[in-house]
Amino acid sequence: MRIILVLSLFLLFLNCEDKQTKKKNSSKTKDSTTTVKQDETQKDAIAKDTLKHPVLDTKNAMEFFLQYDKENKENTVRLTTDYGSFDILLFEETKFHRANFIYLTKRKYYQDTQFYRVIDNFIIQGGSSDDRKTGKKRKNIGRYLLPVDADRGFKHDRGTISMPSSDIDNPHKLASPYEFFIVQQRGGAHFLDGDFTVFGKVIKGMDVVDKIAAVDTDEADWPLKNIYIRSVDIID
Repeated sequence: MRIILVLSLFLLFLNCEDKQTKKKNSSKTKDSTTTVKQDETQKDAIAKDTLKHPVLDTKNAMEFFLQYDKENKENTVRLTTDYGSFDILLFEETKFHRANFIYLTKRKYYQDTQFYRVIDNFIIQGGSSDDRKTGKKRKNIGRYLLPVDADRGFKHDRGTISMPSSDIDNPHKLASPYEFFIVQQRGGAHFLDGDFTVFGKVIKGMDVVDKIAAVDTDEADWPLKNIYIRSVDIID
């Protein structure tokens, strides 16, 4: 009887241990499957983001913005600065420049950039910074230029927003897509017409532009106290 009892207990122990092993193996299989699914989901997300936000260069930028212009029709933005906010209407006629500005706005590029060139009764120029974060943003978005589109009938009147030429060796004055300047000069700065692309105008808050233009600057026209663009938001 003792032998039978011991044998029965031994078989029961083996059966329990086998069930535990199966549970562990089943758990490992589930964990492995979950990890694979998570990896695949992450890869899909990266692939989709790459399609939505490709690294731009001189070869693909124009085609990208041509399509982006068709799918993103917003044309009014609000810039919030250390001196207040002002609204800008972007012209539909300058499609590449409008699409570019909307794209950079949605990518949060302008947040915490600065007005780095300020000349009273001429212009305030922004979109750059001495912060490394800005350089990283540019690297992620890409290195590209936009063509001058100065034949749309827009002039550098007071309150217009225009795009400066790139610092790169640039005989055709291709535009630096990350930067912009706003004409603050009373009566306009029409000697700039034809060389740079006017792609929008301030429709509200020009007094804020005047406040920024009036700050003290160093010999390189950089404000003695940094003036940040805290945010750019699409309002229409």
